[in-house]
Amino acid sequence: MSDVVLAGELPFPARPDYLRAGSTLASWLTTTDHKRIAILYALTITVFFFMGGAAITAVRLELFVPNGWFLSSDTYNRLFSFHGIIMVWFFLVPSIPNTFGNFLMPLMIGAPDVAFPRLNLFSWYLTLVGGVFAVYTLIAGGVDTGWTFYTPFSTMFSNTHVLTAAAAVFVVGFASIATGVNFIATTHMLRAPGMTWFRLPLFVWSIYATSIVMVLSTPVLAISLMLVVAERWLGLPIFDPARGGDPILFQHLFWFYSHPAVYIMVLPAMGVVSEIIPCFARRRLFGYDFMVYAIIAIAGIGFFVWGHHMFVSGQSPYASLIFSFLSFVIAVPSAIKVFNWTATLYRGQISFNSPMLYALGFVGLFTTGGLSGLFLASIPVDVHVTDTYFVVAHFHYIMVGGSVSAFFGALHFWWPKITGKMYPESWAQFAAITMYFGFNMTFLPQFFAGYLGMPRRYHTYPAEFQVYNVMSSAGAAVLAAAYLLPLMYLTWSLLHGKRAPNNPWGATGLEWTTTSPPPPNNFDIQPLVDRGPYQYHAERESAGTDAPEVQNARSLR
Repeated sequence: MSDVVLAGELPFPARPDYLRAGSTLASWLTTTDHKRIAILYALTITVFFFMGGAAITAVRLELFVPNGWFLSSDTYNRLFSFHGIIMVWFFLVPSIPNTFGNFLMPLMIGAPDVAFPRLNLFSWYLTLVGGVFAVYTLIAGGVDTGWTFYTPFSTMFSNTHVLTAAAAVFVVGFASIATGVNFIATTHMLRAPGMTWFRLPLFVWSIYATSIVMVLSTPVLAISLMLVVAERWLGLPIFDPARGGDPILFQHLFWFYSHPAVYIMVLPAMGVVSEIIPCFARRRLFGYDFMVYAIIAIAGIGFFVWGHHMFVSGQSPYASLIFSFLSFVIAVPSAIKVFNWTATLYRGQISFNSPMLYALGFVGLFTTGGLSGLFLASIPVDVHVTDTYFVVAHFHYIMVGGSVSAFFGALHFWWPKITGKMYPESWAQFAAITMYFGFNMTFLPQFFAGYLGMPRRYHTYPAEFQVYNVMSSAGAAVLAAAYLLPLMYLTWSLLHGKRAPNNPWGATGLEWTTTSPPPPNNFDIQPLVDRGPYQYHAERESAGTDAPEVQNARSLR
């Protein structure tokens, strides 16, 4: 027998919510609750985010003038290398999957926890161990290879701490593998009754596809770094051409992981945006089935495009032609997603709350980054702009403009559910708008500088590029302020914010049918799913109302 329960009317549980189910430090450090582990991940990556941000702040200050003014060239190399290593592997890769994926996936599929709770906690400790290696590398003097560890420089010539930096990435890679295995098993084994594959929220689909990419590609990164260590430490002739090695082999191995890693960072962001836009457009998601197939296509094709990073490496022109074609092909499912988000917005009753502003910022920045990626997929253009600031701008539009915007969108969207508190909406809207303009002010000039020939990773540069660097550094200051603002007002909301209702946005999905914050076991009664979350938007459209009973009704057993 089933009863219809309104999400806004669910009773608060008699037992404490997950935040109050043990308040000691030991209760947090030994927890197996996926929600608490998500909080531990969030705190950890926030620390790394600001560490990486501090490193690149020094770099941008140095580039204010053509000949530098306070950093040596060696220190400059170590700072941008540390920035890349920290931001890619200790923030961008785990940012959405390990925080919001951990917190939300079991709630969204009606499960009490992830499939392997102890493995979940172990993956966080692995991240800490990798972080210790990374911080030790910085304290001991840093590494100057860039985040790519290119051979033969990393194996034969660099006199910095390559081994400990490689160990940091190696260890944190196993944390990604453990998380991916957990999410795959959770999706297969713990869905609530009635939660079929094509009733899954797109955020769950994106995390599931990301997890497959993690499990299949991350071991290749581990092998690549082990080979670097083997040649540098043990003297094995793997990449040294003088002894029969092949330095280009490392590039193939590294990019076989690192291009799919782009989608480890972007696919979860796409899932976040696919949840936010239908909610604040008050419309069903356009083309759900096509969105699912686009996610699968992006995850699959992403394994076959690594060679477009190597057009100037001397690889076969026929191989370059194939990789160029596949790089254009993978733009198609990405374009489908942008088209479907736009179609969802069409004739919607759009409200510009802060999560929606971040989501719209993602769409704008990701589209700009994706279009610039088409230039890099073209062999003649890529040869011209390789190793220039054009590539830097493209990479950051996708990774930072896209993924970080979506991360902040998710943070604001699910903050009431995670904490049970509301934040000052006007400040959040101001931060979202500031972030969008600060980002464009930082990285748009780099497209022009790169196309005109300014190389990346150089300590000094010709004077004619100074205007672009001054604009970029000034924009970075605005962007830094936009990143700091949420830290302040979200902390304020924890202390003084109003108590959040169970569903403050009138959103759909199982996570909104439980209390804010959720109880330790997520649901007081087992959810029974009779339709997908986006079908409720269709009901709301056909009913022509925003009444809570149309928005939030769920069948619960």
